[in-house]
Order: sequence, then C-alpha cells, then structure tokens
Amino acid sequence: MFNISSGGRKIPKAVIKRLSLYSRVLQAMEMRSVEKISSMELGEKLGLNPAQVRKDLAYFGQFGVRGVGYYVAELRKSIKRILGTDREVRVGLIGVGNLGLALLSYGGFARQGFRIVAAFDNDKRKVGSVKNNIEIFNVHELEEKIKVRAIDLAILAVPADAAQEIADRVVKAGISAILNFVPTRLVVPDDVKVHYVDLAIEIESLTYYLR
Repeated sequence: MFNISSGGRKIPKAVIKRLSLYSRVLQAMEMRSVEKISSMELGEKLGLNPAQVRKDLAYFGQFGVRGVGYYVAELRKSIKRILGTDREVRVGLIGVGNLGLALLSYGGFARQGFRIVAAFDNDKRKVGSVKNNIEIFNVHELEEKIKVRAIDLAILAVPADAAQEIADRVVKAGISAILNFVPTRLVVPDDVKVHYVDLAIEIESLTYYLR
C-alpha cells in the first residue's frame, strides 16, 4: 500500500505515481515557457480535481502561492528532487530479447533522466555487441558491472524461470530498485522495491471496455 515516507509519514504509492505525471505536465509547460499554473489547471490536464493535486503536494511541503498558483519551473524542480530524478539514474537492463531491444531503443528514458549504462544477456551472438550506444555484456558479468558502472536500478526482461535468480543476484550486488517486466512475483528483502509491468494484464483489462 505504501512506498516511501516523508517526515515520518507514509506516502501512498498512488501519490508517487501522480508526482511523476505532474512532472511530465510541468515539463511540457516549461518547454512552452509557461511561468505559472494553478492546481485546477494541473488537475484538468490529468483528469484530477484541484483538491487532489493540493493534497498530493502537501505531503512534501508548501509549494504554491495563494492567489498565484505554482511557479512551473520551481515546482518541477522540487518534484524531481522528491522523486530522486534531479540527478542521472543509472540503469542496467537484463535480458535483450524482443522486449529488451525495444527498451534499449526507447528515447524517453534519457529525457526523464534515466540512462541505461549496460545491458546483459546470455546469448553469445548478442554479447559484445552495441545497441544504441549501449554495450551488451554476458550475464555472468552482472555483479561486476553493477559495481563498476554504478548501476542504481535494474530492469528485468528475462524468461520467467530465470527471474528470481537474476533478482537475487542484483539484490546481492546492491540494487534496491527493480522494474520487472517478467510475469512472475519476486521474493526480495523488505528494503528492495519492485514495480511490476505485465503488458498482457494491461491489455486484458482494456478488453472490458470493448464489450
């Protein structure tokens, strides 16, 4: 139910996800040289009411000015600091199959401050090659490269029967954040955060609206 804490209070995961959405909207506003935005305007762009926006931000302090709203650049900077994306987040991708190759090609990571610094696979035909300026290493080198390349976050795109073993290895190497594209639940220590992305479930849930 909860993700992080702020001032001793637990913060719901839904709030953290909405912070990321706020950041995206503010980035677009900043690129258009918009100086200020109200909670109503910010909420409208995401289908939220202004009270929800104000409540979400209030978990982390006071950001707006009564009668003025929020200064776009200042609020985005604050949200990036809260999310930890005010610095480069170094990512390791494990599994360079079709999904892994698609992730290596996705330019959105870099725009949001995430940099894939290494990829790993056990296919000898792929090991040693470079995709989009990212070198693919043998998965046997995983622990070494995590340390040498100062990887902060691991993305798992491996076969289901290998997911737990890989998760164990990255955790042992010091990784505390995993984005898991594998349709299996991982057993990890309490201080390790795992976010699951199951594309089949996401698509299946949409079919409800096709009836």
